[in-house]
Amino acid sequence: MEKKTGKNVSSGAKKAVSLEREPAAAAANNTAGKTGTGKTAQKSVRKSPQKTAQKSPRTSAKTAAVKAEKKEDAAAEKRIAVAKAKAEKKEKKLLKKAELKEKKMEKKLALKEKKLAKKEALAQKKADRKQKKLDHKAALKEKRVERKAERIARREMLKNESKADKRARIEREKKERIALKRQKAAAREKEHEQRMKAREAAHERRAQNKRHKREQKTERKKHAPGFGGWLAAVISLGVACLALSTVVTFGALRMNDMTLENANGYRSTLYEMVAASEDMDSNLSKLRVSSGVNEQRALLTDILVDSELLESAIERMPIDNVTSTDISAFVNKTGTYCRNLLTKLSKGEPLTETEKNTVQYLYNVNAGLHNELNGLTNHMTEKDFLAFVGGKQGNVSQKFGDMSKGTLQKPEDTIDAPFTEEGNVGKNSIASEAEISEGRAEELVKQYLRAYHIAETQYTGETVANDVSCYNFTLRDESGNEIFAQITKNGGKLAFFNTYEVCTEKNFDLETCDDLARKFLAEHGIEGVEAVWLADGGMVADLTYVSVQNGVRVYPELIRVRVCESKGRVVGIDSMEYLLNRKESRTVGEAISRESAQEKLAEGLTPYAAHLAIIPLNGEEVLAHEFACTYGEEEYVVYLDAKTGDELQVYRVRESARGSYLR
Repeated sequence: MEKKTGKNVSSGAKKAVSLEREPAAAAANNTAGKTGTGKTAQKSVRKSPQKTAQKSPRTSAKTAAVKAEKKEDAAAEKRIAVAKAKAEKKEKKLLKKAELKEKKMEKKLALKEKKLAKKEALAQKKADRKQKKLDHKAALKEKRVERKAERIARREMLKNESKADKRARIEREKKERIALKRQKAAAREKEHEQRMKAREAAHERRAQNKRHKREQKTERKKHAPGFGGWLAAVISLGVACLALSTVVTFGALRMNDMTLENANGYRSTLYEMVAASEDMDSNLSKLRVSSGVNEQRALLTDILVDSELLESAIERMPIDNVTSTDISAFVNKTGTYCRNLLTKLSKGEPLTETEKNTVQYLYNVNAGLHNELNGLTNHMTEKDFLAFVGGKQGNVSQKFGDMSKGTLQKPEDTIDAPFTEEGNVGKNSIASEAEISEGRAEELVKQYLRAYHIAETQYTGETVANDVSCYNFTLRDESGNEIFAQITKNGGKLAFFNTYEVCTEKNFDLETCDDLARKFLAEHGIEGVEAVWLADGGMVADLTYVSVQNGVRVYPELIRVRVCESKGRVVGIDSMEYLLNRKESRTVGEAISRESAQEKLAEGLTPYAAHLAIIPLNGEEVLAHEFACTYGEEEYVVYLDAKTGDELQVYRVRESARGSYLR
């Protein structure tokens, strides 16, 4: 059925109003027609109720019509209310749909804005990185320009500074470098100490936590709830168990405290071993290249003290007897050797090549020991160290075993050239020369080394070795490189000098270095020599020369020269044996022929070079045939008595990273 009210609400309302008015008007007209005026009608009704009660059929019909109209009006009003509610509901639904659509659009717009903002942020970040790189490049370029300007200014300053200013500057820069080095070392030490303290504090916290947990566990056991009669039955057993657990817990806590205390003590001892081995490493490294007697004495004394400290620390470590014995044997050997060298230096005797090779061996072994100890302290875990303290095998025990094996290396008794350790043979040739003063020696050392642009000269004392007295001088060139030189007190000859400059490139070969060395010797009045040994070790060439008289090599008159292959100049000379044994002429006795001597060589030796030579042997000069031989792939140098053909000396030629050497 079609609902008309729903389609036209206003017309229905009007219809309802008109229906209300029509019955009312009709009723008024009917009443007015019967009774006249309204008042008259009221009176008539009040006066005659019987007449009023009796209604006419016409009146009843009108009343029914009025009721029907009222009912219709009520229904119309109800339909109007329903229509209004539906309209409101529909309007709310449309509004809600519009709101949801608006929220969706807002969310979509926010997401789009967020993506756009993220894209802009990435672009800005990329731009910032690019700008940062450009700024960094610009800063580096500016820094390079500043450094270049500083270098230019420094060169200008160096050109114009006086010798006094230069000495002061060099001293100041040296002090600054030393201060910076000490500062860095102190910072490293402080950082290491802080790490150790933090580690110990962490260990202590963990120990306290363990103790606290044990106490709580014990307390919970102590206050465990009972179960009535059962608790009464076993109360005595519970008390006994509680007492026993308390005793055991207390004992365990005490044991843990003792273990931690022992571990901290052993850890401290291990750090003492690291420090002592590090000091020995530094001092042995310096001793390898030191030639000044005073410096050698100071270094040997420091090494002796460090060896005693290291020995004391080893005895306090919980290592097995075999390992402890091996390491202690090396440390004791180092200390004993230092005492022997100190005794020798106190007698005025210099260190020989063999002794320096032994120092090199001690340095190599101690360097391995120090590296192992340092690696152990840096990489061991707390668990491994506690196991080591508890006597268990583990990484720490294995490391100490490796250290003991490293100390079992054997030194090689090597020399760089034949007869370099014989020293004075027969009469001291320089003893008859006139003595010079310290001032004259200083003038001579400047004259001998004038090509090295000496900027500073310092007298450092006097040395007596092999019955020869020498004035010692420490010099510095314009670049600040240190030079040590010795001038003989008798005759004022240059007996030794060595410059401690670094040679990093190989720009000159052995032949060129040989020419440079011969030229240097000629400038110092040493001529008529022959090179008998050339060694190319690293970037420095070691050349050994001997005098040649009437075609005979004179090994007692031996000179050693060192040439820097980077700069092509002599950086060291040792002419002590040449000065001690120098003779203008020698009488060469009769000798068997080279062929006869060659027949005396051992079977398997094939000579490829031969010379007649005077060699030092047991403090005397002996005429000998010198044969350079091969035996398979190996090389030997053999000396046979020139009169009898008996074998006097055999050297084996070895190759190493430092060049060729004899053994």
